[in-house]
Amino acid sequence: MIEMLSMEFMRNALMAGFLVALTCGIVGSFVVVNRLASLSGGIAHASYGGIGLSVFFGFSPMIGAFGFSVLCALLMGWLTWKDRSRADTLNGVIWAFGMALGIILTDLTPGYTGDMMSFLFGSILTVPMSLVQVMSVLTLVIVGLTAFFFAEFHAISYDAEFARIRGVRVFPLYLLMIILIALTVVMATQAVGLILVIALLTIPAYIAESRVGSLKKMIVLSSMISCVLTFGGLLAATVLNLTVGPVIIIFGVFFYLLNLLLRRVGL
Repeated sequence: MIEMLSMEFMRNALMAGFLVALTCGIVGSFVVVNRLASLSGGIAHASYGGIGLSVFFGFSPMIGAFGFSVLCALLMGWLTWKDRSRADTLNGVIWAFGMALGIILTDLTPGYTGDMMSFLFGSILTVPMSLVQVMSVLTLVIVGLTAFFFAEFHAISYDAEFARIRGVRVFPLYLLMIILIALTVVMATQAVGLILVIALLTIPAYIAESRVGSLKKMIVLSSMISCVLTFGGLLAATVLNLTVGPVIIIFGVFFYLLNLLLRRVGL
């Protein structure tokens, strides 16, 4: 362990892993409570379009992913707000469009030889310190906004109609929540890739929801579980020379099934 910490790339990976775990624990709780897993998955896959744009026009893939995912998130939020019954269909259309756009633009980029697999399955071991700093700022923004609007987010998560009657601006806050999901999704893509990101967002929150009775406790427990999964998966993948993202998710599925078994036997 000490030998691992002596390597800069491992220190960067651990810091990035902590930031991803914290944000996934917080935002993932709202995803689960509001039943927004499908929308979050749509945002994750649609962000590939932003990566394709960045490759084609020659700017940072992270900037492209952030910008495109936020725009897609706002569009999804606006389209599904009035008619939740068609949310899956609309999310699927935007999801497919983003993926297709990203692939086409990558194919059209002359001489591009980048490894797109890192975006699909994560590349946390190659995260530079500059990106860790960006992730730190985004984490502060996500944590700060969540803390500031926690009462409102709590209200619209459990009874949006009552919150509206009490004067809460439900729709703008719903869109803000969607934006926070988009930012978290792109951050988490660094750890587990856009294909597996929805699992890291939801598995810790699902486990936490089954164990506690309040949203605050759910967020705390979800963040702790997310940290255990991320650090455990990172260390195991490094030792076994495996891809980090899938190992993290395998750990998550194991914990989910273990929790399910324990609940079945009354523990």
